[in-house]
Amino acid sequence: MTTVLETDEHKALRAAAAALGARYGRDYLTKVIAAGAHPDELWAEAAKLGYLGVNLPEAYGGGGGGIAELSIVLEELGAAGCPLLMMVVSPAICGTVIARFGTADQKQEWLPALADGTRTMAFGITEPDAGSNSHRITTTARRAPDGTDWILKGRKVFISGVDIADATLVVGRAEDARTGKLKPCLFIVPRDAPGFERRRIDMELHGAEKQFELTLDDVRLPAGALVGDEDAGLLQLFAGLNPERIMTAAFAIGMGRYALSRAVTYARERTVWRDPIGAHQAIAHPLAQAHIELELARLMMQKAAFLYDSGDDAGAGEAANMAKYAAAEACVKAVDQSVHTLGGNGLTGEFGLASLITASRVARIAPVSREMILNYVSHQTLGLPKSY
Repeated sequence: MTTVLETDEHKALRAAAAALGARYGRDYLTKVIAAGAHPDELWAEAAKLGYLGVNLPEAYGGGGGGIAELSIVLEELGAAGCPLLMMVVSPAICGTVIARFGTADQKQEWLPALADGTRTMAFGITEPDAGSNSHRITTTARRAPDGTDWILKGRKVFISGVDIADATLVVGRAEDARTGKLKPCLFIVPRDAPGFERRRIDMELHGAEKQFELTLDDVRLPAGALVGDEDAGLLQLFAGLNPERIMTAAFAIGMGRYALSRAVTYARERTVWRDPIGAHQAIAHPLAQAHIELELARLMMQKAAFLYDSGDDAGAGEAANMAKYAAAEACVKAVDQSVHTLGGNGLTGEFGLASLITASRVARIAPVSREMILNYVSHQTLGLPKSY
């Protein structure tokens, strides 16, 4: 599954990432999840090959590429059945924000380690009472009496990989000295910071990366923990959220491709009457539709990545939301049709599709719901009045 939009370098990267995924595959990831572990071997090899930092600046040990290249890697690992969710968080969100807005010290401390996989970073934005409304974030950052340190207080939920992350990039709100209003700010919170506690959330969805609720109880941070300009506000926040949406699309497309490939193989081989079941249009046409929709979603993802890597934040915001929406819908349909193609076998552990029924819904919900994307498109793109 390649497109004419890809350069020769992109095609080579796609082939190499696919080869890495093939060496591990779904069986490897299933064993890791069953053991309650993390895919450390795959993460380490991806790092050694330069894939984890392919989007980060060469000056800090990265590949000098962009989200286009990173999304190719994640999509191909997903198509092989072994996606790495922390790629969405550590290099894509946190690495991008630090590369664009971090201080010289922050870049030197974090970017080489994020690129070579020796350190990881989680991202904390979602809160119990805020949901999709980032304006209701209640985690606050205030200056300590000494006027230099920061003190963070608040809660976060559904934060991935905190147990393995060396730090969490936390979104808080600080008071604007000019207006008195609260504006978003980003802080690097070390895992062992006093007052920074985590509690694992029991999920029905079983993945290698666990979900956590975080409590920040007057966590004191030095001035150097603030990423970028405290007055930049939403600009810095969305510098991380747009790559998150693009990478979520890559995650979903990869998962949909994995499910579809299993179904196509089964449809070619499974014979109940004279011909394989794939010869029947009732089986073949829905699989063909799933393939088309995944390809269309990838085109929008590629457009979003191109716009973002070109520096068009406004255009990338619209395209990234559309890509995430299209990929999520295509993934759910591909998984559903794949399971249905296999019938009862689609629900067995042998074929490894049943667990994807739940997993495929994640992209519809996170990092932003499909309904909020439709709200965005309706009033930002179409100019319709807001409903909220």
